[in-house]
Amino acid sequence: MKTLILTIAILFATLLGISQSTYAAGNTTEESTTLTVVSNISEIEIHGNVELYVSDGPADQVKVYNKYYSDNALVQDDKGVLRISSYNTQKLKVWVTVSQLQKLSVYDNAEVKSFGKLSAIDLDVRIYNNASAQLDLEAYAASITLNDYAKADLTGNVSEGSLQYDPTARLNTSNFNIIRLTNSRKFRSAKSDSSDELSII
Repeated sequence: MKTLILTIAILFATLLGISQSTYAAGNTTEESTTLTVVSNISEIEIHGNVELYVSDGPADQVKVYNKYYSDNALVQDDKGVLRISSYNTQKLKVWVTVSQLQKLSVYDNAEVKSFGKLSAIDLDVRIYNNASAQLDLEAYAASITLNDYAKADLTGNVSEGSLQYDPTARLNTSNFNIIRLTNSRKFRSAKSDSSDELSII
């Protein structure tokens, strides 16, 4: 009888210990939500404190890290336009896989980074306020516009390109090759910065 009670006590203690360690380990993992109901994303618009990673893929998909639904954040797909916004102090991290991106608009303090080469036929990128972008592009045509104090680091290859930027914006194109530059201008008259050199092949 003592052996049976001792065996049950050890078994109970073991099960309790396993369940507690599983709970503790579960608290250390980062929560994420994958939205697969999105489709035909042609435009992405980002507002607030968001860190977006964008990559090419055969099917559109959105993966949101953090508990965005409880952090005053919005992730909305409306007729091909994916809107992402968060005004929480902690950055909302989002990974978007797209098959045919045509337009990317970035506002406030948002950050956009391409994950691998971002391929497009015709891509329009507009960056506003204090937002920033690090994009590695492989496109036939690309139009890049930087407003206010926006920052962009561009790499890759584009057949036809247009660059427009505010004199207060920072544009790094030292590893960005454009075969045919259709337009390159600042919005207001200001002296060119040496970091705004463009490599044309």
